Amino acid sequence: MSFHEKSAWVMATVLLAGAGFYFRTVASMSAELGAVAPPVLPVVIVYVVAIVLLSIFGHILVAVSKPSEADDTMDERDRIISSRAGAFSGILLGIGVITSLGHYLFYYDGNLLFHMAFGALMLAQLGEYAARIVMYRRGV
Repeated sequence: MSFHEKSAWVMATVLLAGAGFYFRTVASMSAELGAVAPPVLPVVIVYVVAIVLLSIFGHILVAVSKPSEADDTMDERDRIISSRAGAFSGILLGIGVITSLGHYLFYYDGNLLFHMAFGALMLAQLGEYAARIVMYRRGV
């Protein structure tokens, strides 16, 4: 497994954990309020800081486990995989944002619009790393 594939695994795991934390917190707050909770800046800050710290820690572990592979230069295969995964991510983001905006047009819930759009960002990034993993596994 190349360093770039290991990196994709680390980031996918970190993003899944972060999304779980964020949406579990929003669901809990919404249950207490009896409606969709508004965006709360401290929750977003904790989410971002946790993702940054966990990704740094994960990448350090990957680099220490096999220092000879911890080279971030990309060869032609890595560039192709990155490009295709980025395109897939863009499609997911577009679908997620259009869905969020469409939902808003019918229900006029700005709080839900924020959470759906934020979720679309999370899903798009997670989709990019998942696509990278699949392409590395298939040997693209």
